[in-house]
Amino acid sequence: MKIAVCYKCVPFNESISVKGDRTLDLDKVTWEIGKYDLNAAEAACQIAAVSGDEAVAVSANGSVLADSKLRKSILSRGLTQLFAVQDDSLSLADSLTTAKALKAVIEKIGDVQLAICGEGSGDVYAQQVGNTLGALLGWNTVNAVKKLEYVDGKLVCERNVSDGTETVEVTMPAVISVTADANVPRVPTMKDILGAGKKPAQVWSLEEVGLAAGQAYETVSILAPEQTERKKIMIEGASDEAIDTLVGYIKNAL
Repeated sequence: MKIAVCYKCVPFNESISVKGDRTLDLDKVTWEIGKYDLNAAEAACQIAAVSGDEAVAVSANGSVLADSKLRKSILSRGLTQLFAVQDDSLSLADSLTTAKALKAVIEKIGDVQLAICGEGSGDVYAQQVGNTLGALLGWNTVNAVKKLEYVDGKLVCERNVSDGTETVEVTMPAVISVTADANVPRVPTMKDILGAGKKPAQVWSLEEVGLAAGQAYETVSILAPEQTERKKIMIEGASDEAIDTLVGYIKNAL
């Protein structure tokens, strides 16, 4: 059995700058694996260590998938190989289109009984791909999982709910979305990174997985927040009057 780790390459936040008109400057942007997807990779490797199965990387994106550094970054996390569908239309794909592409890749791989996603992508963070993928596959689906274990051929998922903690036992096939506190992702060693460059990677076109170009979403505008000068108001003392004054300023600001 294979465990599919669904991941996305996202812009590195610190490489994004803001222009004078508050639009984002992406000319010098660099890319990284979404930080929540690293939790998914770690969860898959931990389960694979217990079940004896194979954890593999799965993605759907544009030309950034060809970046050898990014391939090494995901494969150095304990995954054995990479499968992906690459097309320029997937660079701006919405959650449904992304889920359809991931479904096509998983079905083409075959023998996948478990797909693990991060709680959301590192850029859009819509938190919809995992649930949508599960619905399209018709598999058991659990999101917001903060603890994931493999016990006697089943998955034990722990998640926070409004009035406490919920623990559910799930049979496979399944799609699980894990939160950032589900585990601590491993830090690859230099040996891991060098070894990742030798691991196999299979990248298909949309046509090869039986899909047509998806409908990309349209970005109307992205503007950085307006910069405001600090008020520089100082309230001295800790009397009830000083506290009431502070509360008054906060209320006015809101």
